[in-house]
Amino acid sequence: MSEKLPIRRALLSVSDKEGLVDLGKGLAERGVELLSTGGTATALRKAGLTVTDVSDVTGFPEMMNGRVKTLHPKVHGGLLALRDDAAHVAAMEEHGIGAIDLLVVNLYPFEDTVAKGADYETCIENIDIGGPAMIRAAAKNHAFVTVVTDVEDYAKLLGDMDQHGGATCRKFRRKLAQTAFARTAAYDAAVSNWLADAIGVEVPRRRTMAGRLVQTMRYGENPHQKAAFYTDGSNRPGVATARQLQGKELSYNNINDTDAAFELVSEFAPEDGPACAIIKHANPCGVARGATLKEAYARAFDCDRTSAFGGIIALNQALDAETAQAIAEIFTEVVIAPQISPEAAGIFARKKNLRLLETGGLPDPRAVARTVRQVSGGYLVQDKDTGRIGPDDLEVVTKRAPSDTEIRDLLFAWKVAKHVKSNAIVYVKDGATVGVGAGQMSRVDSTRIAARKAQDMAGALGLAVPLTQGSVVASDAFFPFPDGLLAAAEAGATAVIQPGGSMRDDQVIAAADEAGLAMVFTGMRHFRH
Repeated sequence: MSEKLPIRRALLSVSDKEGLVDLGKGLAERGVELLSTGGTATALRKAGLTVTDVSDVTGFPEMMNGRVKTLHPKVHGGLLALRDDAAHVAAMEEHGIGAIDLLVVNLYPFEDTVAKGADYETCIENIDIGGPAMIRAAAKNHAFVTVVTDVEDYAKLLGDMDQHGGATCRKFRRKLAQTAFARTAAYDAAVSNWLADAIGVEVPRRRTMAGRLVQTMRYGENPHQKAAFYTDGSNRPGVATARQLQGKELSYNNINDTDAAFELVSEFAPEDGPACAIIKHANPCGVARGATLKEAYARAFDCDRTSAFGGIIALNQALDAETAQAIAEIFTEVVIAPQISPEAAGIFARKKNLRLLETGGLPDPRAVARTVRQVSGGYLVQDKDTGRIGPDDLEVVTKRAPSDTEIRDLLFAWKVAKHVKSNAIVYVKDGATVGVGAGQMSRVDSTRIAARKAQDMAGALGLAVPLTQGSVVASDAFFPFPDGLLAAAEAGATAVIQPGGSMRDDQVIAAADEAGLAMVFTGMRHFRH
């Protein structure tokens, strides 16, 4: 493999024309012969560049609505031939195949077509065949061919050529080859995953995933771990698509926690009123509605002021100056909202380290998606938890039925419990969490921890009794024994929402009746690990 290889002849065929003309001019100025196809050739000629059509090289016209134009030995032979193999060189001479030193290709916008909701036939027509074939050929033969698939590498290509007298170096070609194979792999992954969904294959024999690098991080969850952030191209509003208005670079933990916060607050539709979620270590430490966004934030903050310090704050409506001023009174890592007013941004500008994110919208909590978790030797794939419960889905199992006010709070608590690590217990009163117990091995421990936090906050707020008095409580899974339910009753809860389904449901229901509690079953569990 040669260290440096001159670029004398290039084939350019791109769907995305960004930067094309500048690249074409740069190559022409460096004495490179340009070959091209269709719209790419037209764009280059309009810029005054001399271009040879691939059809003139192959002797065959583009045909079948452009489906066949580069699938020809004079193209693939020019890309795949080993220049130091005498037999290959002889074959090129015998068949009139000219070497292609540089391939610049980006593919039909299949992912964008799918994202726009195109029909089956349109998506099929946007599957690129010739492009991936050429990319793979050039990448395989990177000992002799330079392959570029990303617009962001155009300037790097010209720079490497300038550095090496019109040639590219081996290290650069290898890096571009890896990028090229990753691009075709991601493209094929997008096609196969779309087709599985389109034809109703819920569990395909092979599952492929791909992402595009957007950030290399200083470290991962801990300083000794390397990390990077990739996007999947789904364009779901959230941390991956947000515009960062200010603050330090997002860390691994920032991104993880911010995603948890924004997904939670999206459960509360903005047309139903302002809502705020405060997250610490991917668990909510306060969630509330309010008449105003400022009130929602204040009520969420009052659930657990200690844990909220250094947390992530997510809002379901446009952030205004009054709310921003209240948030600015404590140390906060990240604030994320659909929109942020200029006045609110101005207030946060005084806090240079605070990361301020604007998403332009809320994610749809009902949208079908998948979650992936790595395990040793493989990974688990499941549907995203989009389960939702309404008043008509509740089964009253106790002698006393919950009041309308209790039902509203029970449904609020149930939405929050879905986003709390199991075992999850959530106390709610008047549309605000007043105690959250998360991640305990025993459900009764989560119940008691949440109640204890409410007692601590009562002291901090100067209340005579904890806000769990007169609250409702949600459990993400059934109570296996009456002890957890009775602990909630001791804390002052008056109504309970849980999935039901325990072998001892009768004992739990009897204990609820004896304690005067109203209890409803949902028939749906919300484990979160």
